[in-house]
Amino acid sequence: MTSQEAKNRIEELSQKINYYNDKYYQEHISEISDYEFDMLLEELVRLEGQFPEYKTPDSPTLRVGGDITKSFNSVKHKYPMLSLGNTYSEQEVRDFDERVKKFLNTQDDIEYVCEMKFDGVSMSLTYENGILKQAVTRGDGVQGDDVTTNIKTIKTIPLKLKTGDYPTMFEVRGEVFMSKQNFEKLNKEREDIGETLYANPRNTASGTVKLQDSAEVARRGLDCFLYFLLGESLPYQSHSEALEALSKWGFQVSDTYKKCKNIDEVLEYIKAWEQKRHTLPVETDGAVIKVNNFSKQEELGLTAKSPRWAIAFKYKAESVGTVLQEITYQVGRTGAVTPVAELKPVQLAGTTVKRASLHNANEIERLGLRIGDTVFVEKGGEIIPKVTGVDLSKRPASSIPLLYIQNCPECNTALVRKEGEALHYCPNEKGCPPQIKGKIEHFVQRKAMDITSLGEKIIEQLYNAGLIKNIADLYDLKQSQLEALDRMGEKLASKIIKNVEESKMIPFERVLFALGIRFVGATVAKKLADYFENIEALSQATIETLTQVPEIGDRIAQSVVEYFAEPDSQDIVQRLKAAGLNLVSEKQAVVQKGTSLEGKTFVVSGVFSQFSREGIESEIEAHGGKLLSGVSGKLDYLVAGDKMGPSKLEKAQKLGIKIISEEEFIKMIS
Repeated sequence: MTSQEAKNRIEELSQKINYYNDKYYQEHISEISDYEFDMLLEELVRLEGQFPEYKTPDSPTLRVGGDITKSFNSVKHKYPMLSLGNTYSEQEVRDFDERVKKFLNTQDDIEYVCEMKFDGVSMSLTYENGILKQAVTRGDGVQGDDVTTNIKTIKTIPLKLKTGDYPTMFEVRGEVFMSKQNFEKLNKEREDIGETLYANPRNTASGTVKLQDSAEVARRGLDCFLYFLLGESLPYQSHSEALEALSKWGFQVSDTYKKCKNIDEVLEYIKAWEQKRHTLPVETDGAVIKVNNFSKQEELGLTAKSPRWAIAFKYKAESVGTVLQEITYQVGRTGAVTPVAELKPVQLAGTTVKRASLHNANEIERLGLRIGDTVFVEKGGEIIPKVTGVDLSKRPASSIPLLYIQNCPECNTALVRKEGEALHYCPNEKGCPPQIKGKIEHFVQRKAMDITSLGEKIIEQLYNAGLIKNIADLYDLKQSQLEALDRMGEKLASKIIKNVEESKMIPFERVLFALGIRFVGATVAKKLADYFENIEALSQATIETLTQVPEIGDRIAQSVVEYFAEPDSQDIVQRLKAAGLNLVSEKQAVVQKGTSLEGKTFVVSGVFSQFSREGIESEIEAHGGKLLSGVSGKLDYLVAGDKMGPSKLEKAQKLGIKIISEEEFIKMIS
């Protein structure tokens, strides 16, 4: 492909992908399949890698992330991002209306706009000539952090606006959030690999915005509602007009906003949404009330901390009392035992609550729970209801203090509790039924081996029939064995065998994730697969070698080493290999750019400012160099970035290997 052909194809792909993105996220229409869309995006990523001079600042490939941000620069806000004053009652809302009227010296009704107050992270976005130039967090209101690279991964934020009547330069503000669905999905993944669960969507969104790896930000699927427009000489007379303009330009504006003629309509809005807000895909903690007219906003002005023309109404965290009937214990795939409060059913936040999280033994002890207690249950910012306290005045006289279970509720094995960890674990991973079935369920899930015909019930049926005791047994299944089972016809049996066979094509990184090594989620599995390239190299890696992989710490390294040290794990890996699973990375063909590094060997370690580690490794191969897996006497250069492993640096110095910076490396290939 010539340079001009590449340029034309990159432009064509960008236009197509932007069109399909807009259709999906703005109009909720899918014109092509996910697979077809992914193929277009994959082609664009490949072409931009070969012809980086044609990659634009608004390229749709920025949605997938991949850049590493070592530090977030502070940026002063052009317009201060002030916080809002809070109200908690109808009278306080009416008092706000009276203050506005008094300041404007009028007794006429004031027109307001009411909006739901989303529980996320305030963000300021600056656009120049319709292209997103900068995204900055609220910070202290005067200055915040530049998180542009991460914000560009949010698919509902336009990187480039459609043709329209927008100003040359303007700022738009909104709330970046994590939907309830994505939060639950993320916590399910963390539970699946034995990680501590996140507390609530708001804190998780805040932490995600400041992650160094934009690819991980993209994977978590943040979202954003925009709610305020700022700029010089804007042609709009009111906030509601500005919201309509934002929506027309392609921004996602929540349809929960409403124009209210007076304060009575404002109070009707607040009351109407008190329960209805629980049906929204995002957590809310109140409503925002703004004077609609811009000239009145300007006249009202600001105090040192907040605008006089806006205020927030906060709904009280809903709490109800109900009886704790029992505590049950769930055993997860990793053996983690989680206590659950079984409650007398009660209405809370629009749903019937029968169960609530108790987290761990420490929490039960802190609350001083007893069976029969009347407990207070809240939802607050959390998705899953939690027990927050006990009404001691209603405690039955016959109640006795609770003792946390000592043995596994499923297999009766004595539980263990590792130092520094809050959870108890069942160590019987090879004989505890929920752990065995959980590992198989993890293995077949869509993000892992994608054996869609094997659901939870069928796995249980196969386990109970003695056909599977571990993941490798799946590849020994025969159609005749399946057809002999109850409610298992020829058609379903054939589909299962077909899906199992098709899973042998799944790439190595997903097979590695599917193995279910504790703390090795999808992202960590990809980093390990890219670094070690095959299962043999990974299985022989030491803790020292593993911690040299970017973002792999001691805990993950220890878990990987322990997994491969187990004879049963070694046997499963060998059986999977014999079955024909993909246990080697498939690297794309290297596009040669030159020969300046021919005959030279390199190891890359650390975090870099102009390239990702993988980017430097690609450049080495593209210029004829060779990559080594570790520091040895055969090594010519160690390309050293920030946060590289000290042991690797020390070894290179002892062997007299030349250590070069990112800037020195760039000079070598220029």
